[in-house]
Amino acid sequence: MNLLRDALTVLSGLLVGVASGILGVGGGVFLVPIMTLGFGMPQQMAQGTSLAAILPTSVVGAWTHHRRRSLVVRAAVWMGIGGGVGAAAGALVALALPRQVLARAFGLVLLYAAYRMWPRRRPAAAPDA
Repeated sequence: MNLLRDALTVLSGLLVGVASGILGVGGGVFLVPIMTLGFGMPQQMAQGTSLAAILPTSVVGAWTHHRRRSLVVRAAVWMGIGGGVGAAAGALVALALPRQVLARAFGLVLLYAAYRMWPRRRPAAAPDA
């Protein structure tokens, strides 16, 4: 059974890596739900595992973009510094929250992001008078 579980875990990582590379979203958007819903992992453990799994994915994706000259290195460095400090603080908060509260907060963030990203029709331009 462990071999099957390991194979499914690798397959999940592969699919998440492809989706992250294509869509430009953090792997945690996909990994946390896969680990909690698909593998039955507790929310805090899934989030911590996702953060560790995202490291190589992010590095490889960023390097690929850098080679194609589609990366602003200065912005990435400053965002990385801020993100590192924020991730440490956020992880401490996540570990202090009850699992249910954290899971609901995560779901609400995903729903809000989906709402904001959903394509909308723009109103037709008013004709000049």
